[in-house]
Amino acid sequence: MEHRLKDLRHLSKAYDRVSAIMSRVNAESLKAEHTRQKRGKARGVDGVSRDEYGENLGDNIADLLTRMKSFKYKPLPVRRVYIPKANGKMRPLGLPSYEDKLVQGVMARILTEIYEERFCDSSFGYRPKRNAHDAVRSINGTLRAKKVNYILEADIKGFFDNVDHDCLMKFLEHDIADPNFLRYIKRFLIGGIMEGTVRQESEKGTPQGGLISPVLANVYLHYVLDLWVDKVLKKEFKGEVYYVRYADDFVLMFQYESEAKRAMAQLRARMGEFKLEVAEDKTRILPFGRFKGTKESFDFLGFTFYNAKTQAGKYKTVIRTSEKKLKAKRQEAKAWIRKRLTKPVAETIKLISLSLRGHANYYGVSGNYKKVKDFHDYVKYQCHKMLNRRDQKGRVEWDKFQRIWGFHVEPPRLFVNIWT
Repeated sequence: MEHRLKDLRHLSKAYDRVSAIMSRVNAESLKAEHTRQKRGKARGVDGVSRDEYGENLGDNIADLLTRMKSFKYKPLPVRRVYIPKANGKMRPLGLPSYEDKLVQGVMARILTEIYEERFCDSSFGYRPKRNAHDAVRSINGTLRAKKVNYILEADIKGFFDNVDHDCLMKFLEHDIADPNFLRYIKRFLIGGIMEGTVRQESEKGTPQGGLISPVLANVYLHYVLDLWVDKVLKKEFKGEVYYVRYADDFVLMFQYESEAKRAMAQLRARMGEFKLEVAEDKTRILPFGRFKGTKESFDFLGFTFYNAKTQAGKYKTVIRTSEKKLKAKRQEAKAWIRKRLTKPVAETIKLISLSLRGHANYYGVSGNYKKVKDFHDYVKYQCHKMLNRRDQKGRVEWDKFQRIWGFHVEPPRLFVNIWT
């Protein structure tokens, strides 16, 4: 199945528009997608789990393909649920039905293979062999080596909820000449949302929780932003222009302030043309770079970038965990540990160890050891505090706790070199 999808890259490179791709949504690819699904996931409106669907996998997929070929298959509404955030607010989650997950998963892989030959090097989110650290590394290298004096830090207001369906379909039609494939993309877009017993129409936005949403978002911003920067801004401006995007987060870097200001005005117009809006309170231009040794800083993907100098007096950028993100992480950790008051201690510390490892895997980048250690120590303190609250016989002495902690939890360390 993997081999049969890989040839799509060659077809995408050879032809302006790729055709006859719906046939790749077949029994083999759907079964392969079923094996990738994880057990125990929350169910959609169909109430079907992975294991239940897999009991008669062959018959279920055969029936699905029959309905797809006769166009009787229609995606079910996405079930919307809410989970609490650290700040007390609620975060909405979308849960597609199981069958829709399978179809979306295969179609997403097809789109990924087609567009990997077309996407720009400036985009890093939701792409094979690319991640957030690559985006951070790219910005860091640009700031240290190129003629960057000004940063345009921008944010798209509610991007995933405001993707225009007509614009997106036109973008896809520019690259894909299979009307049946596009027809099912549109059906997923308008599938609707089920909140409780009330069905809501989805007239705009990408499918909530959908496996296909990340690549569709990348297609949209490829045309709205990536190509615009490469084909318009970089050719129109005399100074150097650099750009990095991860999903809907992006940074523009300029040599000249006047061109940064022109780009900001053009950005607003560009967004409006495609039914998007810049979040004004999160959009600004600031002096930053080798020749602008200011105390200004900017955030990107949970990190804060600062101007600094080496001991030898040479320019460097310092990258730390964002204070806003760190505060939220602390609140989240504190609330979670409090809920573990009556749970088994060994299980709690094991889960904490896994969580701290995940935190260090992401935030443990070059030069950020102190922030990683600060978070580690905070969680350690909260865990000790929780154990003392639950122990009715007396305090858990710090030395004893240190031994328990040290046995189960590895010390903080850095995992990612962003200086290469």
